[in-house]
Amino acid sequence: MPGRARLFSGRPGVRGRFLVFMGAGKVCLGASFIFEPPPMAGLSLLTRFAPLHCWAWVWIIAGAVTFAAAWVPFTRDVWGFVAASVPPTLWAFVYGWSGLVDHYSRGLWIFGWYITSHCGVIWCASRVPPEAGSPESLGRVVEGRPG
Repeated sequence: MPGRARLFSGRPGVRGRFLVFMGAGKVCLGASFIFEPPPMAGLSLLTRFAPLHCWAWVWIIAGAVTFAAAWVPFTRDVWGFVAASVPPTLWAFVYGWSGLVDHYSRGLWIFGWYITSHCGVIWCASRVPPEAGSPESLGRVVEGRPG
């Protein structure tokens, strides 16, 4: 039991707050695929393997893992960033594939959006050091992970 207590910290830090919002958003998006499915244009590669409501659970589970990772210490929260990256990366490449192979040209634009505005933001946030924005670090230039 003491090991579990050290696994979770009391409150989310700078990176944790980002993971809370990303996790909640992914759960909401996954639920939308179940309750209000979008048009299937561009998603044929996914739906060849399973119906869209099954793929919705990829978003929901990844969102839950991302959300939970908000309360784990720095370096262990990496799994939250990995979980946050999986669904949008998968969706990006599915839309990109449909743009190249299935003649769904909008898929290339959606690919660009997912990779830059979704995955890119996650990957940039994963590089934010835990002390970023603290009074001790004001005025210093910090790049990348400490150590």
